[in-house]
Amino acid sequence: MAPKFDPSLIPAAPDLSLENALWVNGVAPIAGIDEAGRGAWAGPVTAAAVIFPQGYLPQNQLHLMRDSKQLSPAKRKLLEPLIKELALAWAVGFASNDEIDVYGILPATRLAMTRALETLSLVPGHLLIDALFLPEIPIVQTALVKGDQRSLSIAAASILAKTARDGWMEELSLSEPLYAFERNKGYGTRVHQQALHRFGPCTAHRFSFAPIKGYQ
Repeated sequence: MAPKFDPSLIPAAPDLSLENALWVNGVAPIAGIDEAGRGAWAGPVTAAAVIFPQGYLPQNQLHLMRDSKQLSPAKRKLLEPLIKELALAWAVGFASNDEIDVYGILPATRLAMTRALETLSLVPGHLLIDALFLPEIPIVQTALVKGDQRSLSIAAASILAKTARDGWMEELSLSEPLYAFERNKGYGTRVHQQALHRFGPCTAHRFSFAPIKGYQ
């Protein structure tokens, strides 16, 4: 049985302790990676990779940084340009709802992460990933339970993944206005469920997910 996670490992806010431990041993650059949208019923799964510069970061500007799920949309929007400005490199990757249906959500999540890595302008020397390994990527990796609450790089990646996906879903709502994607971002809210009962699914839905299968 896997050992239970020790909650004392979670700092009050994500920091650079894990990155510093690698930097002092000459490991760089370090990319934090996280995803958004794994549990949604529609739209893509999105991943981001963020590489921060080694050493000092202006903490007075990053004090709001948290796992994206702990932040309001307004705070994520505030932090998005700051992360992009401070990062040495950042990138976002997507895997579509069709790819999710073909490969499954976990392989599609890894696919989105791989696409983010492939478009980074720097090749990382180490990957810090929230809870996952990328077995086909030949870079040393650390999979961190609750990594988005522990590592500033992963937290930043979670914010970029979330804001990129939210923007994608807001664009989708212009062509698929019946499901309120601009508000629910494809998650199974009551309004989304009511729209499915009334109109059935659209081409952006994940037909391999149990709640959507019943409408086929």
